[in-house]
Amino acid sequence: MGDPLFWHRLQFGFTATYHYLFPQLTMGLALVIVILKALGLRTGEARYSDAARFWIRIFGINFAVGVVTGIPLEFQFGTNWARFSNLSGGIIGQTLGMEGMFAFFLESSFLGLLIWGERKLSPKGHFGAAVALWLGSWLSGYFIIATNAFMQHPTGFALAADGTLQLTSFWTFLLNPWALGQYAHNMIAAVVTGSFAVAAVGAFWTLKGIHPVQADLNLRTGTILGLLFSVLVAFPTGDLQGKLVAKHQPITLAAMEGRFESGPRAALTLIGQPDVTDRKIENPIKVPAVLSFIAFGTFSSNVKGLMEFPQDQWPQNIELLYYSFHIMAGLGTLMIALMALAGFLLWRGRLAASRPVLWALLLAVPFPYIATTAGWAVAELGRQPWLIYGVLRTAPGSSPLVHAGHTAFTTLGFAGIFVVFSMLWLFLIGRELAHGPATHAPKA
Repeated sequence: MGDPLFWHRLQFGFTATYHYLFPQLTMGLALVIVILKALGLRTGEARYSDAARFWIRIFGINFAVGVVTGIPLEFQFGTNWARFSNLSGGIIGQTLGMEGMFAFFLESSFLGLLIWGERKLSPKGHFGAAVALWLGSWLSGYFIIATNAFMQHPTGFALAADGTLQLTSFWTFLLNPWALGQYAHNMIAAVVTGSFAVAAVGAFWTLKGIHPVQADLNLRTGTILGLLFSVLVAFPTGDLQGKLVAKHQPITLAAMEGRFESGPRAALTLIGQPDVTDRKIENPIKVPAVLSFIAFGTFSSNVKGLMEFPQDQWPQNIELLYYSFHIMAGLGTLMIALMALAGFLLWRGRLAASRPVLWALLLAVPFPYIATTAGWAVAELGRQPWLIYGVLRTAPGSSPLVHAGHTAFTTLGFAGIFVVFSMLWLFLIGRELAHGPATHAPKA
């Protein structure tokens, strides 16, 4: 516990995990809002505008909390990871700077127009503001993903004479194949989060017997989008991400599956407990040859095990990595099943009357949050012991002059502040749910 590196990693992981609870919902809702505004513009029906107006308010609350909780992350690049920032600042500073200067200001400016400018703008102008908000939020997501992708699979760089990393090709760096695959998977997952939130609100109002028009619209919209994007997050985007891991991080793939021995026709582990000491999976339930197919596209492909690599290159917490991956995959499967059931009942016209399924939709709101948190844990734990994969290990990238006591103290401070933010967020979201959808645009 007195190791400064432990506290540096814990603080960044804790603040990043808490922060991302909010952007994943705003990025998902951004597309939902565009769809609702487009339907309202095409049909002229007020119910779509009323629904969009409600979700714009929810977006605004999450955006505000997301901005405040994201600020500590920027500072930690300097306070906790000074040597990493000095080494790679000439590269990752490009995307982090563009995220702040272009995407963030685009998103925040048009959010203001969406919330307070509806009476001033034409219907098409207000729809245009929604599209700009969506583009801004998703562009922001790409710049952050591209930064992380460089740490996962560095491209477009060279080692300069002073020992720092410098760009050799901006477009190779920006259009990193890892970034494209990771971005698709991440943004589809964000829409799943938004869809589950919309479906849950519709289910809540239906169970309460209030706002019947909006309850039906939100239930229908959330279920349709939730089913579509829950499938897409598994295939093709999840499949593509898995193949990228197999190609560029084979050690990570082996650890994700608790695979110690190499060989063809590798089995996919559904359930089991990794025993790293004895190099085995206890009480396993496996599906033969499926891992080979997922990783390389053929059932006969050889998948390397951990014992084929030097142990100092293994992820440092294989157990947590293994469980994070299986939690993500398991919840993804459950979400597809739930939305498939809800979609079938919606098609048969019985969803609003099926109280058990409505309760399931309401209580399933945490599922996408847990799944995305587990997914990011897989990405970050799987990259270890590297800070930049194959280039810089984690320990040499930390700040040598910041000791454990400093970081532990500020981590506790962040935890206290986040408790306050959580209570404020719950109050504001609860107030909006109680108020329900507004039937008139707010005054400018």
